[in-house]
Amino acid sequence: MKNLKLIGFLMIIASSLMFIQCTSDPIMGPQGTAGIDGIDGVDGIDGVDGVDGTASCVACHNQSHREAIQDTYEKSGHAAGGAVAYAGGRDSCSRCHSNEGYINYITGQPAVAIASPTAIGCTTCHDKHSTFDFANDGNDYALRSMGPVTLDLTDASYVIDYGDASNNCVSCHQPRSKAPVDDDNDGLYLQTNSRFYPHYGPQSTMLEGIQGAIIANGSTPMPTVGTAVHRTGASCVSCHMSSSADGETGMHTFKPNYESCKTCHVNGAPTEVAGLAADMASLHDKLLALGLIDEDGNTLKQTENIPFKTAQALWNYKTVEEDHSHGVHNPKYAKALIKNALEAVN
Repeated sequence: MKNLKLIGFLMIIASSLMFIQCTSDPIMGPQGTAGIDGIDGVDGIDGVDGVDGTASCVACHNQSHREAIQDTYEKSGHAAGGAVAYAGGRDSCSRCHSNEGYINYITGQPAVAIASPTAIGCTTCHDKHSTFDFANDGNDYALRSMGPVTLDLTDASYVIDYGDASNNCVSCHQPRSKAPVDDDNDGLYLQTNSRFYPHYGPQSTMLEGIQGAIIANGSTPMPTVGTAVHRTGASCVSCHMSSSADGETGMHTFKPNYESCKTCHVNGAPTEVAGLAADMASLHDKLLALGLIDEDGNTLKQTENIPFKTAQALWNYKTVEEDHSHGVHNPKYAKALIKNALEAVN
């Protein structure tokens, strides 16, 4: 046992001497000659610059782009805001006559009276982008409403789908009143409404070829629903928002740019439209003589029943008049509505 302790003690002393020898400067040998520098490595290839994260934003969100939009929008009927004071705050009208009402409508909020309605502006139709991958998804222009539109005021079973941007137009440009119906099936009708027409926005249903008061046994056939060339081969945006040289039409004026029409209408307007004005004038005079409208075309309340066909004729007249396209939206349909209406009142 004593021998083992002695051996352990000697090992500790030996280790200590070795540590002192390794760490004591005077014992270290002279420094060797410096080695040769290594060869420099080859420089790497510069990486390709990434895409500017704001490039797609700046393309539209810049002052010159915004100014062009604002300048043309100020020339539009939407910017006039004439109906805001009268209809913009009313619960049944605000959805299309005020900024606040439209946003409520599009976002599924209940129709309520608006205390201080403001005119339709940029943020009425535009909000936030649903995608930023414009290259693959297309530019949605941050439109609030791009989905198909249900005619909830006149026929909740009918859905119109003109494509993303044009659907936004259909949201408001649809009738709010139904065509007359012969409920008693007696061939008579009592017209008691001074607003006897589909209101001021029947453009979508005119284009679609529906909602007219179809007159049975009319000699002019009604075209098949949804077959108008402007329905199948054009769009609200392509006709009303194309660019123009002078900024007086197209873009955000929403006024048709007739230069864009020349793409299809090389030889002028369709022949159906050419004679429509004369037929409209003849129907106006007949309805005026019957005491159904005044000189300006406003409908007059009736105190006695009128023939149901006459009520239909009046509705057809107002449908074409309030469409404001002079038949261009759907020439064959407009022609049939007015031709058959003339037959009904003669």
